[in-house]
Amino acid sequence: MPSALRQEPSSFRDPSGFIFTHDGTLYRAVHRDYLPHLRLLDSSGLRTALTDAGLLIPHEEVAPPCDLPEGFDVVLAPQRVPFISYPYEWCFSQLQEAALATLRIQQLALDHGLTLKDATAYNIQFVDGRPVLIDTLSFEPYVKGSPWVAYRQFCQHFLAPLALMARTHVSLAGLSREHIDGVPLDLAARLLPWSTRFNFGLLTHIRLHARQQRSHGMDARTAAAAKPPRVSELGLRGILDSLSSTTRKLRYQPGGTEWADYYANTNYSDDAFTAKRDLVSAHIRRVAPTTVWDLGANEGVFSRLAVAAGAHTVSFDIDPAAVEKNYRRQRAQKEAGLLPLVLDLTNPSPALGWGHRERQSLAQRGPADLVMALALVHHLAISNNVPLPLIAATFAELGRHLLIEFVPKSDSQVQHLLTSRKDIFPTYHLDGLKAALVPHFELLAEDPVPGSERTLLLARRRA
Repeated sequence: MPSALRQEPSSFRDPSGFIFTHDGTLYRAVHRDYLPHLRLLDSSGLRTALTDAGLLIPHEEVAPPCDLPEGFDVVLAPQRVPFISYPYEWCFSQLQEAALATLRIQQLALDHGLTLKDATAYNIQFVDGRPVLIDTLSFEPYVKGSPWVAYRQFCQHFLAPLALMARTHVSLAGLSREHIDGVPLDLAARLLPWSTRFNFGLLTHIRLHARQQRSHGMDARTAAAAKPPRVSELGLRGILDSLSSTTRKLRYQPGGTEWADYYANTNYSDDAFTAKRDLVSAHIRRVAPTTVWDLGANEGVFSRLAVAAGAHTVSFDIDPAAVEKNYRRQRAQKEAGLLPLVLDLTNPSPALGWGHRERQSLAQRGPADLVMALALVHHLAISNNVPLPLIAATFAELGRHLLIEFVPKSDSQVQHLLTSRKDIFPTYHLDGLKAALVPHFELLAEDPVPGSERTLLLARRRA
């Protein structure tokens, strides 16, 4: 018997349509009231222009696969994104490129007589390193003299967090996790350095914009009665050019990363690294995964081994500088199948939004076919006091297979961690790790890394 329609929990705010799955296939239902806009998207040539430019996810119109609610007469089958990520997981350059892509989409929309009715960062996803709009229903006809209704949303979702990352501290990207409807402009204005008052773009689009919002907020009745300001098309394009210039000029230069000096002062030799790389490649080929999550990937050295084996690989790391370098390399080399993301595994992305269902937790987006945890467990167990059984249980939740590296206390990297704290970890040894894995995994391979005291373990999650 065919399965029932399952609406995606994140797809409830737009009355124009919703996303659902049926028999494992992703669809978008379109309400009949939106059909004139959808047809204009096609007849104007905008959809072709955007898909040809790689800015809009491709879709095809299909017959409804099941009964739909009243009023939803048209169904689209969009290309499925391999992994859904969120703005608070992106590095600086990812957010910046997503912002510039949104502005470019709006400029092209105006060229074809349409406009973006929203500019939320959640409508952008990364496919093979490129930002792409996934909401086909984001367009409506452009009415001459109308302002860009998504201007405030763009500033809150893109410009404000980018400015804070570039001019205050890169870690303030995390504000987007706290404020999923966008960073409030008055908050951004208070956190930005005083010197940004002399930056015309930031002064205009953040500080003065925030002041305007505050003035309207003090007199809601007057604001509601006021007519929307008229903006000529030339003026609107000028605003878009100013936003684009301001966004493009923001800079973040990543500093040194853990990977950069990982082998500088260590007993881990070049030969040991080569042996580890060969073992990792062999284990990846043995599992033959379609999806890989590389936890603690740093700059993605081993993530790329999974990509080379044909797996779509999400390359996670806690260090924004490492993820930035990883993404810049991917873009420079036009690498497909890799997605670098910022993630603190001790405080991973939770379920957020209405009913805790609009944004998925990390675990809800899994499991991956293979989780790699290379040179990671000692950081979790010793630096963060996470017991080995809890580490094993979490890895079992995230992946069907696990490739894990054990770094013993005799290794210089662990010795470094123990210099600043008392050794209160009597069960931190190889047998302790294997004992922690046994309730969740079947051990498939145990390989000492030649030239080191480290060990690689390959395991399969128990049914």
